[in-house]
Amino acid sequence: MAKQFERIDTKLVHSGEHPRYEGAVTTPIFQSAMFETYGGEGYHDIKYIRLNNTPNHAVLHAKLAAIENAESALVTSSGMAAITSTLLTLLAAGDHLLIQSTLYGGTDSFVTDDIPRLGIEFDFIDPADPGSWHSKLRPNTKVIYVETISNPLIEVGDLRAVVAFAKEHGLVSMIDNTFASPVNFRPIDNGFDLSLHSCTKYLNGHSDIVAGAVIGSNDMIEKIKHKLDHLGATLDPHACFLLQRGLKTLALRVKCQNGNALGLAKFLDSHAAIGKVNYPALESSPYYERARDLFDGCGGMLSFDIAGDLKTVDRFMRKVRIPIIAPSLGGTETLLTRPAVTSHAGMSPEDRSKKGIHDTLIRMSVGIESIDDLIEDLDQALGG
Repeated sequence: MAKQFERIDTKLVHSGEHPRYEGAVTTPIFQSAMFETYGGEGYHDIKYIRLNNTPNHAVLHAKLAAIENAESALVTSSGMAAITSTLLTLLAAGDHLLIQSTLYGGTDSFVTDDIPRLGIEFDFIDPADPGSWHSKLRPNTKVIYVETISNPLIEVGDLRAVVAFAKEHGLVSMIDNTFASPVNFRPIDNGFDLSLHSCTKYLNGHSDIVAGAVIGSNDMIEKIKHKLDHLGATLDPHACFLLQRGLKTLALRVKCQNGNALGLAKFLDSHAAIGKVNYPALESSPYYERARDLFDGCGGMLSFDIAGDLKTVDRFMRKVRIPIIAPSLGGTETLLTRPAVTSHAGMSPEDRSKKGIHDTLIRMSVGIESIDDLIEDLDQALGG
């Protein structure tokens, strides 16, 4: 019987790794496309790499389920593979989706450009305004989808209301928990049906793989796995190995990033060259009380508008020495990016403007460097 652990720090290191293969402290990479299989009841019982059921996958599935206190989990080849496979499992022609209005750009593009071609309808909702959701509910609504912390405006919706609304109306509740990570928020404990991650980010934490995950009940994960088996979004065994390794330090990294991000948010919030800072642990944030109620920490993501034009932004981006100008997030290094030309470049300028994603908005993924070094560097880049 697998050992059970109570606290997330220990689960991250040990869950899913008992018994150990031949006593190996680190799970080996099983670089085999297929495995001996006899006596299964059907296609999905075959042990085959495309079916995400090799020993490297099994360890990850057990560990991911354990850290969010869920029954089951499934890894995928990317965060978008997790999102698209899950939505395509739960929705079919004639169904309707309610989805948060400010989203990761890839999710937004999939919903606005791709699912309507499959005969699936959708409406955007304001996750902070539960009173407005009923007017968009339809008899064919099947799913409600939100992000724990929105990308890139770092908003926190009324997540408790989302769960209550889903249960009242028989909807499947999905949440992209990438920005918070299970260290700061555990969706299944809070009543969500499915928790999704781009494991590329915090779960792996070292900016060297692309992966995704879906976490939830045995029944739901099995259905999503069957869809994924046909779509073929497999996570390679070596990527599984790297993700398993990265997970072991997740708690250490995120706790450091929580503190660094709050320190940087306070510094930027008081700086004359900054127009607005988006970070829910700031007392000035409209999401401060909600974040205190929901989260164990507010994560390493923040965004801010520089007071000035694009030339001012460009000058700042060229002057920073420690942050790397690159897309993505969640690694040990601090990254800066302009969402208007990276994560949300697929949206029209008009749509970005409506959602508050200005051309001068900078998104920061805070790393684990010295907070003093980061503040000194940002200050000099801002002309301090």
